[in-house]
Amino acid sequence: MPNWRSVTAAAVLLVASGLMSVPAQPALASGAAPYVAPGAPAAAAARTNTDVHLFYYPWYGSPAVAGSYRHWQQGGHTPPNDIGADLYPKFGAYDSGDLAGAVSQHMRWIQQSGAGVIVFSWWGQGSYEDQLAAGVLDTAARFGIKVAWHLEPYPGRTAASTVADVNYINSRYGGSPAFYRDAAHGNRGAFYVFESLRITDWTALEQVKSSSIVLAQTTDTSKVAHFGGMYTYDAIAGATAPGWKGAADFCNANGLVWAPSVGPGYIDDRAVPGNTTPTLARNNGATYDTEWQNALSAANGGPPSWVSVTSFNEWHEGSVLEPASSAPPAGFGYQTFNGAYGKTGVAAETAYLDRTKYWVDQFTGTTTPPNPNLALGKPITASSSTPGFWQYYANDGNALSYWESANNAFPQTLTLDLGAPLTSVSKIVLTLPPSSSWGTRTQTLTVKANQTPGWPYATIVGSRDYTFNPATGNTVTITFPPTSVRGLQLYFTGNTGWPAAQISEFQVYRT
Repeated sequence: MPNWRSVTAAAVLLVASGLMSVPAQPALASGAAPYVAPGAPAAAAARTNTDVHLFYYPWYGSPAVAGSYRHWQQGGHTPPNDIGADLYPKFGAYDSGDLAGAVSQHMRWIQQSGAGVIVFSWWGQGSYEDQLAAGVLDTAARFGIKVAWHLEPYPGRTAASTVADVNYINSRYGGSPAFYRDAAHGNRGAFYVFESLRITDWTALEQVKSSSIVLAQTTDTSKVAHFGGMYTYDAIAGATAPGWKGAADFCNANGLVWAPSVGPGYIDDRAVPGNTTPTLARNNGATYDTEWQNALSAANGGPPSWVSVTSFNEWHEGSVLEPASSAPPAGFGYQTFNGAYGKTGVAAETAYLDRTKYWVDQFTGTTTPPNPNLALGKPITASSSTPGFWQYYANDGNALSYWESANNAFPQTLTLDLGAPLTSVSKIVLTLPPSSSWGTRTQTLTVKANQTPGWPYATIVGSRDYTFNPATGNTVTITFPPTSVRGLQLYFTGNTGWPAAQISEFQVYRT
């Protein structure tokens, strides 16, 4: 989806060029038939969670299906090899109407991610996307995926036309087994309104409140009268979570849905030539982890009602989870997911789907052990880091990524802030990547702790040698009497395998 800086101009250009339809506003009276569920039985669904929603874009076209390319040429490009994106799809310049091919594979990938809902980008009654909606619903139903709706800012949209759109969608598609309704909020459908702040008076939404949860795109609680909830969409803002705590508290106090949006990164300088600001680097997955941590953190009002993810396949803005080719067409400067969560080549193509599954499980508690790792995602600092081997890799939940300090510069420290209140802990587990390519090594370190930020660290386990052996998983466990701490610090003075401190996972467990 074009960002707020370019959406108006982009919409005008798309309409002028015939790449986007201007919707007709009359609803079913225009002759559109209500959705009729297909007779084919639904395929068995993988375990997914309907509180995690992926923004989904059905606006792509190709000569083989649509008769010409659509959207891939944004920014003046010439598909199929040259497209308006900094990453290249594993599927190439596919067509959103290719139900048996691209769309079915999308649903398999979405199952793999653990998310249970797609938020379908919808540009009005009779639009290109509206014409594809029934087919996408049919395909989603086969895979047990549900469909919510992203109401886009087509020309002439008003509060009244939005109400007509909600009624139209409910009437036409509400019979689909894939139509999403939230049992926890009155079994109502979900409608995200992109750029809701363009319209100041949303009183008309009262007409659809009983049937539909309509979300405003904002954290400004003074702008959500008549809405059923709030979301943010902007994955750049997700890196710092501005206003999230206030929005979450307001929604909780008023019975509204809070659905903050997280994403893996952002870059759109090929779709919007010359636009290099803002850009949000993926940092091999660290950005995505930070945004999920922000969404789930109690400090930001978490956990929320839903987590919305920007995006499954907004290729123009580079925010995709959909697999990007590890071998894109040469000569166009495409990026890849190489290095994401320690994966390379073809294995990296699905890295963000797999990481989404990890965070879905954290959100739903399906993999939370009775004694969880308290260090996961907590603030972590180091005395130094070798570029590319940053300190946040030491508590990102990925044993393949690792922190490495500056070389030939002992002593070094790795410091973790568990936050308030004080926590009684008695075990630390340290790992290195579980690979035979990592030869056995011994690291010499001291464990220190404090109870107040900024205070000195006191030794709780004196300096000792710890051997990391790939034959036993490159894992070391350090136990000590139960100790109430705020911060924990590892103080390294040696490593027989490399002239630097190295840790892939710094795990902490309570008493």
